[in-house]
Amino acid sequence: MAAFGYRLIARDGRARLGEVTTAHGVIETPAFMPVGTVGTVKAMMPESVAATGARIILGNTYHLMLRPGAERVARMGGLHRFMNWPGPILTDSGGFQVMSLAKLRTMTEEGVTFQSHLDGSRHMLSPERSMEIQRLLDSNITMCLDECTAFPATPDEAAASMRLSMRWARRSRDAFVERPGYGLFGIVQGSVYPDLRAESAAALREIGFDGYAVGGLAVGEGQSEMFRILDVTTPLLPEDRPRYLMGVGKPADLVGGVMRGVDMFDCVMPTRSGRTGQAFTRRGTVNIRNARHQDDPRPLDEVCGCPACRQYSRAYLHHLAKAEEVLGLMLMTWHNLYYYQDLMRGLRQAIADRRLDQFAAEFAALQEAGDIDPL
Repeated sequence: MAAFGYRLIARDGRARLGEVTTAHGVIETPAFMPVGTVGTVKAMMPESVAATGARIILGNTYHLMLRPGAERVARMGGLHRFMNWPGPILTDSGGFQVMSLAKLRTMTEEGVTFQSHLDGSRHMLSPERSMEIQRLLDSNITMCLDECTAFPATPDEAAASMRLSMRWARRSRDAFVERPGYGLFGIVQGSVYPDLRAESAAALREIGFDGYAVGGLAVGEGQSEMFRILDVTTPLLPEDRPRYLMGVGKPADLVGGVMRGVDMFDCVMPTRSGRTGQAFTRRGTVNIRNARHQDDPRPLDEVCGCPACRQYSRAYLHHLAKAEEVLGLMLMTWHNLYYYQDLMRGLRQAIADRRLDQFAAEFAALQEAGDIDPL
């Protein structure tokens, strides 16, 4: 079985073209990872997700811990077999829920106790238990348990949160069970404070991880602040390990992140937006529910290769959305995931060709131009 590892293939500025090797396959980077929170990418069949070009998806430790339970998934042969996804899987640690479910949890040095949003039962998630759950799920990329620092946070609040996460990172490293083709990522925290980000990155490098994530961004600070923190953080991370920006983002965020040295991204945005009638296209976002589309025979995007664009008109997609038909959710989600993967394909090729600046300028110009005029 292949060892877990990262291979740098080419550079263009700070952007990196590479490959991450796992026990369940190779991931070309920069990569966008669709989110399959509870063991499914919503409104998509696994083979449809693969058809968009995605090679790795996410699962959620907290949600799978509650239902169906990590031990049950393990008895079913692991998450790959359970959900019929043969490719690599990354699982988050439950750290985001430490922030997002703050009213349903209590936090101590030992870990986090959650009150289930499903039935009120109580569950303890420590670094050791998080590592155990992710091993039972058979996750190829395990994330350290951390506290995703809320925004805004004072310097003292951010420092205390970050240092707790670093203590948990050490415990996560100690509890992680090494297997060929499986890796553990540390998570840089520190909110919008460069000195805290530097302290966090140094602590993680001292512990030693297979990859390094940047967490605690895209939580309300805005794109310019996010880019400012990436500018000071990614140079502090090892060159021979993959870099993952968690929970990001919009297409422009992905382009900007790649230009700042990020290799991996994930976000619920393309799937969630698809289910509400919003499409991402080369010319920006399109709200298919708007009346301007009801008599339009053209596709969402004339150069897109997804089924929604190849086989269906805007008028039909508009009808499906207004009628709240399930097919509409499926087609819009498929389109968005395809668009995101197509954007990543373009970014990878641009890095290989050393023309990333040109690619980014053309991307921005098309986004600025806006959607095609109505008929």
